Amino acid sequence: MSAQTASAPVHKPSLTEQLPVCGLSYTVRRWGPADAPALFLLHGWMDSSPTFQFVVDALRGDWQVIAPDWRGFGGSTWFGHPYWFPDYYADLEVLLDHYAPHGPVRLVGHSMGAAVAGVYAGLRPERVSHLVMMDFLGLKPPAEADSPMLLRKWLDAQATPPRLPTHADHAAFARRLRTVNPRLTPARADFLARHVGRVGADGRVEMACDPWHKVPSPFVYRIEDVMACWRQVRAPTLMLFAEHGYVNERFGDDAHALQRRLDCFVERRVVTIADAGHNLQHDQPEQVAAALEDFLRTGAA
Repeated sequence: MSAQTASAPVHKPSLTEQLPVCGLSYTVRRWGPADAPALFLLHGWMDSSPTFQFVVDALRGDWQVIAPDWRGFGGSTWFGHPYWFPDYYADLEVLLDHYAPHGPVRLVGHSMGAAVAGVYAGLRPERVSHLVMMDFLGLKPPAEADSPMLLRKWLDAQATPPRLPTHADHAAFARRLRTVNPRLTPARADFLARHVGRVGADGRVEMACDPWHKVPSPFVYRIEDVMACWRQVRAPTLMLFAEHGYVNERFGDDAHALQRRLDCFVERRVVTIADAGHNLQHDQPEQVAAALEDFLRTGAA
């Protein structure tokens, strides 16, 4: 055995399965024993389920971890045309009905996954026992955004199909990932390049995401609508903020807006993950796993 092989990280094994969801084929990744407590992990925008591998590796308890690839991401059905965000709430409901038909569930979402989980927990409060939102507390749209402008941009985008950047091979993709996020270790960057990327027909490697997700929504984001849903959440809620992540970037100079959003959740805990950027599940998976297990075992403080 070579020294390189001997020092390679050992990851907890996962399996994937295909599930019909709202007329689509969904890829769902699962780790751990089927009879262990279920934990649903929901990935973010331009990502897919393997993103949670390092957190799963760091979990100390026995969990049945269930992580879907959202529609248009990873191995799930791609449309090749625009997506409608409320479909993700319907997709999540089907997934929960399939994997956890009895009783409430533990929902953990990162970024876009947290956007889905947070609203869903307000729409179906009886279905969620614990909610974790990782580095997301709503968007902060620019003040100049208006419906005609957004609709015009969306209409213009239809004329030219979007494309994602490609890379010569997995090694080149891994280098790009480390350029974007210097906190990534070489081993983690290599894992992500091989598991959240895909090889195209031309042999080049790109992120395994439908490029149409890059087209901005034609609708103005209205935080008051989102907050109305959050106020219906009854589950204890853990906010995992990255020290150098999006929440602190967006609200670091607006404590009032941050507090208004936090106050929507009647029972909450806030934990900051040190030395982490937005992808805290890559940067500090041990801190994330410890915070998750402490919260999921005990509830909010």
